Amino acid sequence: MPSPLGVSAPRTLVLSFCNGPTDEAGEPLAPPPALPHLAALLGRLDRLDTEPGEVEDPIPPHERALARAWGWSAEQPPPLAAARARALGLQPAADEAWGLLQPVHWAVGREHVRMGDPEALGLDEASGREVFDALEPLFRSAGWALHWGGPTAWFLVHPDLDGLATASPDRVIGRNPDRWMPEARAARSFRRLQAEVQMTLYTHPLNAAREARGLPAINSVWLSGCGRPQPLAPGVIHLDALRAPSLAQDVTAWQAAWQQLDAGPLAQALADLRAGQALSLWLCGERQAAHFGPRPRGWLQGLRARWQAPAPAAVLAAL
Repeated sequence: MPSPLGVSAPRTLVLSFCNGPTDEAGEPLAPPPALPHLAALLGRLDRLDTEPGEVEDPIPPHERALARAWGWSAEQPPPLAAARARALGLQPAADEAWGLLQPVHWAVGREHVRMGDPEALGLDEASGREVFDALEPLFRSAGWALHWGGPTAWFLVHPDLDGLATASPDRVIGRNPDRWMPEARAARSFRRLQAEVQMTLYTHPLNAAREARGLPAINSVWLSGCGRPQPLAPGVIHLDALRAPSLAQDVTAWQAAWQQLDAGPLAQALADLRAGQALSLWLCGERQAAHFGPRPRGWLQGLRARWQAPAPAAVLAAL
């Protein structure tokens, strides 16, 4: 049976949001379900190293793990926008700096503001285009190019984005966006444009229609993943099925997604590993990412390692 992960077995799997919904301090709200195939993988792989971090880091562990797996330098923020643009069929030039621009809802309370998940806005092609078309002339008139990649994936192109440090939306969702706004001098022109975007969206008729249907207004945009395109090492697969339930604080859905991952991609990865195919595994949580891979072992060492393999729940809780 061919692997569902690609034409040939992948060399690297990156799993994000492995410890699921967390509290304000980044502590998991619930343990994972039984994960027999992950447990078997951990018995056959050694922990090679850890990508450390904190909840306050603007780039979450899974994005740092992807950057390492793709062979990118750690000296610059990972240019994930250009990589996503290429995956969507766009063609960033090597000398262009791209950034991912996403429509978002900022929920304004009495004491704080929280940013919602762009993917939870329910934008389809038509409604996404309506908002995009309202904002594109604003950026164009200021000398910024704005490209369509999908309802929640737009791409800015401008020299100011070259190496601009920004926070990942996966870090900001559910938190106050003010503390994560880019502060560099190169971000000033974008911050001015962002304020104009907010004023444009405030009076946009689409928002009146959304609010009449009980949907959150689109009242801002978020910029992330800035930089020039970089080559991607082959064989890297990002498994992000845990993302949506984690950000929605839905423990039941997160546990169900884990079971599906364990029964599907991880079961296939285990079969591939047993068949002698190479595998590298990144398990990424709120703070850090753990990297697992093969090391040469004798028969007795391999048997002992399987019996002494760490329990998945303990590994994931520490992330």
